[in-house]
Amino acid sequence: MPEHAGSPLLSRRFEEALVYAHRLHARQTRKGTRVPYVAHLLSVAALVLEDGGEEEEAIAALLHDAIEDAAEDGAAVLRQELRRRFGERVLGIVEGCTDADTQPKPPWRERKERYLAHVPHAPPEVRRVSVADKLHNARAILTDLRRNGHGLWHRFRGGRDGTLWYYRALVEAYRKAGTTPLVEELDRVVTELEGLAAGR
Repeated sequence: MPEHAGSPLLSRRFEEALVYAHRLHARQTRKGTRVPYVAHLLSVAALVLEDGGEEEEAIAALLHDAIEDAAEDGAAVLRQELRRRFGERVLGIVEGCTDADTQPKPPWRERKERYLAHVPHAPPEVRRVSVADKLHNARAILTDLRRNGHGLWHRFRGGRDGTLWYYRALVEAYRKAGTTPLVEELDRVVTELEGLAAGR
C-alpha cells in the first residue's frame, strides 16, 4: 500500500485548476500541430510533481501561460481571478513564468533577453515551473524535428538560429542559480537538438 494511502496528495484545488486551465486553453493547439494545448500543461505539471514540487507549484504549472495568452484588456482581470481562485503564491509563480502580458507583444528578442535576465534571480518555485515548461517545449521540438525535418523552424519567430540560441541561453541562465535534475535534462535535450539541427 502506498505510504500516503488515505490522504490525497493533490486536493480539489488541483482539480479546479485543471478544469480552469482547460477552459482557458480549450481552443488552442500546440504550435504547428493538432495536439491540444492542454497536453503541454499536463506535461509541465507532471514534470513539476516528479521533481518534488508542491501542489501550488503544480497548479501554477497548469496555469503558467494563462496571463501571457490573455487578451490585453483581460490580463488584469485574469490576474484577479487567479488570485481569488488559487492564491497569491500561485499567481506569483505564474507571473514569474510570464515573459509578456501586453498585446501586441514586444519584439521577440527583447522579450527573450528580458526573461533570461530574470531567470537567475527568480524564486526556486518559479525556476522549477519555468524549466519544466522549457524542457517540455524542447522535447517537443526535438521530436518534431526528427519526425518532420527542418521545415519546423518556420513555426518559431526566432527561426532555427534564434530558437537554438534561446534554449542554450536558458540552460546557462538556470545554472547561474544552481543546477537541478530538470536543468541537466534540459541541457541534454538542447545538446541533442543542436546536433540534429546541425546535421550531426
